[in-house]
This record gives sequence, structure tokens and C-alpha cells, in this order.
Amino acid sequence: MAKKLKLITMSEIEREEVKWLWYPYIPQGKVTIIQGDPGEGKTTLVLALVALLTKGEPLPEGEACTEPVCVIYQTAEDGLGDTIKPRLETLGADCSRVLVIDESDQELTLSDERLERAIRETGARLAVLDPVQAYLGGIDMHRANEVRPIFKKLCQMAERTGCAIVLIGHMNKMQGAKSNYRGLGSIDFQAAARSVLVVGRMKDTPSIRVVAHCKSSLAPEGKSIAFELNPETGFQWKGPCHTSVDELLSGSGSAMTKTMRVEDELRLLLREPIAAEEIQKRAEELGVSLRTLMIAKKNLGVLSEKIGDRWFWKLPNQECKDVGP
Repeated sequence: MAKKLKLITMSEIEREEVKWLWYPYIPQGKVTIIQGDPGEGKTTLVLALVALLTKGEPLPEGEACTEPVCVIYQTAEDGLGDTIKPRLETLGADCSRVLVIDESDQELTLSDERLERAIRETGARLAVLDPVQAYLGGIDMHRANEVRPIFKKLCQMAERTGCAIVLIGHMNKMQGAKSNYRGLGSIDFQAAARSVLVVGRMKDTPSIRVVAHCKSSLAPEGKSIAFELNPETGFQWKGPCHTSVDELLSGSGSAMTKTMRVEDELRLLLREPIAAEEIQKRAEELGVSLRTLMIAKKNLGVLSEKIGDRWFWKLPNQECKDVGP
């Protein structure tokens, strides 16, 4: 018996505006992939975003603060107690808003109904699965006919709940291949995601990492953003840069950002404590926003001290006692 045919005209479809968790990198109600080689900082980057979200603080290049949100974070590679929680605490996250589905009795998969239940019960705005390869439920990730159905269910669940789904994945070793073909498994992973981000490190400055837009189906691609993973200073946002995905993967790009230039300027200026208004005046001359200036100040650990009726900026261990009124 032939199936009943039902046609829908596009005029019947209501237009919907795309909502964003982090514009234009992570859309709400959609699947985003963040990928990179092992050890490049993918997980730390996502945890830094989680920390900001749980505190309601603006994300990099974001315009304003939001309400603190809950996040579901599933990991199959790192220990919760010895790795994930210490990192979250170091990054200043509100750990009471980071939730984990208990997998001790049954491992979670992308099509597991517990994921949707957890999102609805907690109101989570973000769910992270790290790495995606661990949550495929036995399907062959290289076979498109097996990947498509499970990803279709995941995308439908994301749309039903309005939750942003972030899948963290490793890249393959196909050096020289286009970034879309560096992800492990079938190209259908990339096809199903509405946004794909690549994380890598700069060869000339290994502590500097960059996250670059590889695919953006719902908005223009966002600026590449640099961050630092330093054993001494930890995680620091370094601001937007001009490094492309191809440059990032080949190691040929430069990640010098305005924030890093301001840091260099502050190191020169703060050979001795200086009045805050003088520093702000210098920043205006350089065309630096107050926000960028304050990020650079935080990254360097610059302190503020009031002397008389004026505020002075100083580096740690500097004294302001000899500074004029």
C-alpha cells in the first residue's frame, strides 16, 4: 500500500530567528563540534567557557553579561575529581551549576534518552560530550549510514530542548588535508554540525593557542580568538587574531592580538606605579577599548592602589609610597 503523500508549502513555515549561546560560535538548539589534535587545549577552552557561563559573565567578544546557566558536562577521558573539578575551580566556575549524568551503571550515548531528560530537568543551556568518539554507542564512525541516524536524533533533541550541544573531538593525522577532512570518522559529523571550531597551538609560541571557525552555517564566521595555557599563569584570554584555520593547522599564522600588545605596553609603562588616568589616556591614544585594557590588566596581575584622591596601577611587589599625590 502506497504511503500517504503530504506536502507542505514554504509559505506555511514560520520563520524563526537563530538564538545563540555564544555568537557566532555556538548556536542554541544546534550541534557544534570543537576539534583539534590531542593536547592542544580543547577541553580547557570549553571549561573556560563553562566557567563564564555558570557565573553569567560575558563570553569572549560578547557584548554583555547574561544570567548564570546550568551546564551538563560528560567526559570519558578525564577524571571528574582529579582533573575536571580542579580545572573548573581554578577557572572560577560555579561548580553547583555543572552537572554530570552518572554513567556508573550504564554508559551514555548520543541517542540516550537520559541526555534529554537531564537537560529538561536542569534547564541546562549547554551540554558537552568529551570526546564524541566515546559516546557513539558502538556505531562505526566511518560509515555514513550509521552516523546519520544517530546525529539526526541528536539534532532533533537539541532543537526540542533549545540546548546547545557541543561535541569535542580529536582530529586525524591527514597532514595537509582541508580542515573539514581532519575530523575523525565520517564527513557526516561535519555536515550535521551547524558550527565547527578548530583549536591548535602556534609553533612560534607554543603556550598560545587559537580557536578558529572552520564552518558556520547560521552566521558569518567569527574572528579567531587566541588564549594562553601557561604553566605559571594558567589560562588567559588573549583576544581576537587574524590566524585562519589553514594557518593554524600548518603553524604558519601569527597570533599577536591587541590584548597582547596592550600587555607589552603595560610592562613598559609600569616600570614604576602610574596614575590610572594616564594609562587610560595612553590606551585611548592607541585606540584600545576599556574592556581590552582591563583584560590585559587582569592577565598581568596589575594592582590598583589609592594614594590621596588618585588611583595608581602597579605591578605586584611594586611600592606606591614614593609616588606623588
